Amino acid sequence: MNLRNIFILTSIIILTLIILISAFINPVWWLLFIVIPLIILGIYDILQTKHSILRNFPVIGHGRFLLESIRPEIMQYFVETDIEGRPFNRIFRSMIYQRAKGDIDTTPFGTQMQVYKSGYEWMEHSMYAKNASELNHNPRVTFGGTDCKQPYSASILNISAMSFGSLSKNAVMALNKGAKLGGFAHNTGEGGISPYHLKYGGDLIWQIGTGYFGCRDDNGNFSEMLFKKNSNRPEVKMIEIKISQGAKPGHGGILPASKNTNEIAAIRKVKPGTTVYSPPAHSAFSSPEGLLNFISKLRDLSGGKPIGFKLCIGKKQEFVDICKAMIRTEIKPDFITIDGGEGGTGAAPIEFSNSIGMPLRDGLIFARNILNGFDLKKDIKLIASGKIVTGFHIARAMALGADTVNSARAMMMSVGCIQALRCNLNDCPVGVATQKESLMKALDVEDKAKRAANYHQETVHSFVELIAAAGVNKPAEINRGHINRRVNMNTVMKYSELYPTVKLGTFLNEKTVPEVYKEYIL
Repeated sequence: MNLRNIFILTSIIILTLIILISAFINPVWWLLFIVIPLIILGIYDILQTKHSILRNFPVIGHGRFLLESIRPEIMQYFVETDIEGRPFNRIFRSMIYQRAKGDIDTTPFGTQMQVYKSGYEWMEHSMYAKNASELNHNPRVTFGGTDCKQPYSASILNISAMSFGSLSKNAVMALNKGAKLGGFAHNTGEGGISPYHLKYGGDLIWQIGTGYFGCRDDNGNFSEMLFKKNSNRPEVKMIEIKISQGAKPGHGGILPASKNTNEIAAIRKVKPGTTVYSPPAHSAFSSPEGLLNFISKLRDLSGGKPIGFKLCIGKKQEFVDICKAMIRTEIKPDFITIDGGEGGTGAAPIEFSNSIGMPLRDGLIFARNILNGFDLKKDIKLIASGKIVTGFHIARAMALGADTVNSARAMMMSVGCIQALRCNLNDCPVGVATQKESLMKALDVEDKAKRAANYHQETVHSFVELIAAAGVNKPAEINRGHINRRVNMNTVMKYSELYPTVKLGTFLNEKTVPEVYKEYIL
């Protein structure tokens, strides 16, 4: 335990002893030492805007921060780890908070990863590293193929899909204003465009799910009229058709009845106070050609804005069939978002969260190789989403074939999420994932918007420093040869060895199709 924590605990113990002894001498001391200071502290907690937990739970909320201050020492053997043994909560959550607050985000005593354990990964650096200050610290990617009339220049890191309904209006406004401040995009999620997505004018990626919220008629079918109205808003820069999401692919979204307020029901055109289940599949199309024709229709109705679709890879053949249909119809999406099976959600059956959906790495590799094989990648951008938190995560996704990335959980944490795991119960203690006015009012939009922008800026900055260390000038130069992975104690392989890249146009000639892909291509 460090000296700061020892001092805090010692001071508390001494103060407690003084109060107890004084109270036995004269009960008036209770009022002087306890009641009045607690009243003053409670008033301060309610009025301050930095900590949502203190605004909702004045005085007693300080107990959390006390425990958090000694948590690294107490929890070092009990910390939650991710699938590769990395302590996500202890390291990544702390980093997100530090960057969001503008604090120092360095760590003492070097690496905290198990470098000789299978699964450890690292990026190669160069003797001839670039000067990071000379590189572009706001790298952007242009979305829009040959049929797009309104291309969009996007940041390499954007907010992943989270609906108003799953998030509170304050959280939505904080994220959107943060996007406006930082010059990055905010995906609406499938719940439609709310007034809170529009209030601050941040760039929007409007997601169209199977429930068609925001472009839905009274029978729940797609409405061209409503879509045209909303898609032509100046804030909407791109439109994303959600086929499936990594947390529960093939299941459809869930809005619990407790979160379905009158306001949300009016936006979604559903009955308030009821649990809303999005269908598992779209009613507007049921085939690869149908999907592409739907894309073409949305592009026309939106005035030529970039149109793409999002999916978690399931049956590989189905993705291949879509690519074959692109060649037949000459209709191509402007982008494809690959969502990993490890992605999060506020509510999903545990079997779907844990046991359905291809993980991001595998899905991204497969999608990029298939697009390369059919020589389609030049017209289509790839977005990756699924537990992307750090600059290294961005670099790794780009090495595997992504052009940009989306992040949900890190962006939630930047505006105050403490992983209370109450998202599906509507009583998030910091007002992020709740529709209770009494809880969401504690989330100060102005303060948290700055934090979201800070997190984005510092993480992109970290990414740029990484590629500079690798001797790379720009994100497009990152490839699978830059990332190493420990396969076992004695074996290390590059991503280029583990996941060979398919050469452009390989699938266009039956004689050059690699053996591993023949069952899908031929």
